Amino acid sequence: MAAAVELAERGVPVTVFEASRTLGGRARRVEAKGVALDNGLHILIGAYREALALIAKVSGGRDSGLLRQPLDLHVLGKFRLRTARLPAPLHVAMALLRTQGLSISDRWQAARWMLRLRATNFRLDSDLPVALLLARHHQSARALHHLWGPLCTSALNTPAERASGQVFLNVLRDSLNAQREDSDLLLPTTDLSALFPEPAARYVEQHGGEVLAGTPVSALGGDERGLLVQTSTGSAPFSHAICALPPYRVPETVAGVPALAGLAQTVQRFTYEPIYSVYLQYPIPLQLPQPMFGLDAGIAQWVFDREALCGQQGLIGVVISASGQHQELGQEALAAAVHRELRVHFPELPDPLWSQIIAERRATFSCVVGVERPPQRTALPNVYVAGDYTASDYPATLESAVRSGLACARMILEAL
Repeated sequence: MAAAVELAERGVPVTVFEASRTLGGRARRVEAKGVALDNGLHILIGAYREALALIAKVSGGRDSGLLRQPLDLHVLGKFRLRTARLPAPLHVAMALLRTQGLSISDRWQAARWMLRLRATNFRLDSDLPVALLLARHHQSARALHHLWGPLCTSALNTPAERASGQVFLNVLRDSLNAQREDSDLLLPTTDLSALFPEPAARYVEQHGGEVLAGTPVSALGGDERGLLVQTSTGSAPFSHAICALPPYRVPETVAGVPALAGLAQTVQRFTYEPIYSVYLQYPIPLQLPQPMFGLDAGIAQWVFDREALCGQQGLIGVVISASGQHQELGQEALAAAVHRELRVHFPELPDPLWSQIIAERRATFSCVVGVERPPQRTALPNVYVAGDYTASDYPATLESAVRSGLACARMILEAL
């Protein structure tokens, strides 16, 4: 959708083929029990400039559909880091020095490490796992558990023991080292389809393009007419094509195109990490301390108050990123475990009326050291590939997905 908006704005007629009837891919609305949920509880940060600019373009206003607030990572009873009202980067340095839940030594070492990273422009001579990187820079086990580990898991969706240290530093560089507002958290106040892809579709259509939902692409090929896109309704020729499929769908779709065999081989080497979203509907209005906060009682990681954010009374959303013990539980057992962890802090909570678990088992590629990511430009002229898994400084995030689409669109515009 990012690519389509960029091209449509420049007067290029585009056709978007979407397999699902609901736009958004791995960040879309899911209806359950008559309630609009999301298939992943995603957030944005202020450093996501391209994504935020596109949302504003198609929605008509800055931060439309988002609640912006200064960085406040609060794990109930355990840890809290809040940015200070100071110019960057002092706002982060002061936040680290005032962090609750870490010793004075831990806080000082964290602040010193950020200063050293600034001096090296957040670049490593060679990549290594986040956990090893932290150990080499004297970050304590407590700092890993409460601060750097959760940040790594949330941003890279990969445990610190395996995650790429360089990609993690790229995230720290852009979120905690630039302008103060870059560290802001932006929490959706509507479902993810309504946040961007649906307004984007209207924008594309208003600019002469079309968006065909419920129309999966089965194959990409070519003949004397140019590129051929095969769908359930037949084949159609196009001058250029952007493949925005999930990486595990790419090999079967391009199987008949020898020039794209290298792309298929690259993505076939990916391993994947899950994201579980647990929704619990309670029969009473909720009074939670913040729209988003963390737990450190076992399985649940970050809790979202959907009543405060989206007006969905009594609804709590809980996200569990990356692989872990939760994958061994059935859905009812997992929902019950998350409810018990919530009741540790909110003993007045009654049993939920219902629960819904959405498990994206291949939510992102594993952002490990040495992972090879394909470039947006392919070996086949006029064919490009977009997705959060393509070559980027960033892990698999909404921002990297948007950036990849914009990169593809801009290469096409340069060629026209």
